[in-house]
Amino acid sequence: MTIESRAATRQAATEAFQRAFWGAKKAIAEATAAAFRRHGVWAGQQFVLRCLWEEDGLTPGEIAHRLELATPTVTKATSRMESAGLLIRRPHPSDKRLVRIHLTRRGKSLQHEIGEEVERLTERALQTLGPTERRRLVDWLSEIRQNLGAGPDRSSAPPLVREAKRRPRQG
Repeated sequence: MTIESRAATRQAATEAFQRAFWGAKKAIAEATAAAFRRHGVWAGQQFVLRCLWEEDGLTPGEIAHRLELATPTVTKATSRMESAGLLIRRPHPSDKRLVRIHLTRRGKSLQHEIGEEVERLTERALQTLGPTERRRLVDWLSEIRQNLGAGPDRSSAPPLVREAKRRPRQG
């Protein structure tokens, strides 16, 4: 194989990977956003909800840290979510400069509804893969993340993803 043919093969593999990866990412993001929108939750807000479903009563700074975002970004998102009736701000019990973010009844009720939709979406996305292929896919995606310096998955990973890693695969 010549240097030119090896370079062409590498370039074709790079283009195929980029097309497949970004196409899958876009499809998953769009389908997930549509599932959340059906419940009045807009882009990015689902990550705040997921943090609060895991531990209600966090400060905006704690949410920002878990999501690897700037605190002002979380503050803006939570203001909109409060207006939509998904959460409420309460003064911090010991530091009056801070607030704690708490889910409303509506915000709490969405966990089950949205969780079921995300599970159906995940099953639809992975329907052609068997249990071993699903495990390998998760492992490969985790490896790609680490290769790019993002480190291992942290607690900010969506609960359904962490749960899927713990429970035995069926299929």
